[in-house]
Amino acid sequence: MDTAQKACDFSGTILVKKQGQVLIEKGYGYRNRAEQLDNRVETRFGIASGCKLFTGIAICQLAEKGKLSFDQQVKDLLPYSLPYADDVTVHQLLTHTSGIADYFDEEIMDDFEALWVQRPMYHIRNLESFLPLFEKEAKMYQPGERFHYNNAGYILLGLIVEKVSNQSFSDYVQEHIFQPAGMERSGYFEMDKLPDNTALGYVEETDGMYKTNIYSLPVKGGSDGGAYTTVHDMGRLWDALMHHRLLNETNTKLLLHPHAYSDQEEDFYGYGVWIDQEVEGMKYHIMGYDPGVSFHAVHYPKYDVTAVVCSNESAGAYNMMYEIEQYVEQQK
Repeated sequence: MDTAQKACDFSGTILVKKQGQVLIEKGYGYRNRAEQLDNRVETRFGIASGCKLFTGIAICQLAEKGKLSFDQQVKDLLPYSLPYADDVTVHQLLTHTSGIADYFDEEIMDDFEALWVQRPMYHIRNLESFLPLFEKEAKMYQPGERFHYNNAGYILLGLIVEKVSNQSFSDYVQEHIFQPAGMERSGYFEMDKLPDNTALGYVEETDGMYKTNIYSLPVKGGSDGGAYTTVHDMGRLWDALMHHRLLNETNTKLLLHPHAYSDQEEDFYGYGVWIDQEVEGMKYHIMGYDPGVSFHAVHYPKYDVTAVVCSNESAGAYNMMYEIEQYVEQQK
């Protein structure tokens, strides 16, 4: 791992566990470059779209309690006038098959910072703040027609969680996911109110210098991404999920079922989680990339192996996870 770190100049923290035993836990680089404060195992990192799994779990929990159904339409769950989503179901939002317009279409856009020129990121502190970014846009295709990764769909799912639970999305996740899973250092923190030992995200500029990502992302993340966590907290999440402490067995299987296929990624998608069926015994993985953030976490249920890579730079997590998975594949 040290060799891989040097090759990509990785900044962040890694964890690999097998059957509850830690194989490796290590931090590299700085969580604060100006003060030269090291990244550590307990350092909190932003994980971008890795948070979509939290949203999937939240929706499944509410379905398990009978407060909504997966075939229910958005118009029956939200009080807004959203004609583009009238015939879209909860299931279609979860599986990126809704067809609604996205506020950041990752297939055609690559500059996330450009979103905040007209609507400053410091105004984005709740889920409703995202609606003007996409609520008047036309559909991309008919619901259920195909897979197209969609951040806006997960914003709507978060709003559904708020409406049905009568809690803010971040409060719901804190109470019903983070606390039961023992994720004591995780949360949807605001970038201008970060707690102790939180890594600042860094973006490399063309001259080789680095700037922080404080002007590159919404000040507070939402149901499509933006929470902060540690490598050990993410390990605890997988453990809680796979041992049915967050969902019963039926809904855990539903969450992890390969509902849709992505031609671009050549992989299946469940509810907030990617599923690789080519791996013996299955592999579940989540990932997230934002300016100053790269994240990847995988779980091999057959071998009870969990690996987590958190980085406070825009790249690097993929490279480190690749090396980890090569090792895991050899050891099986």
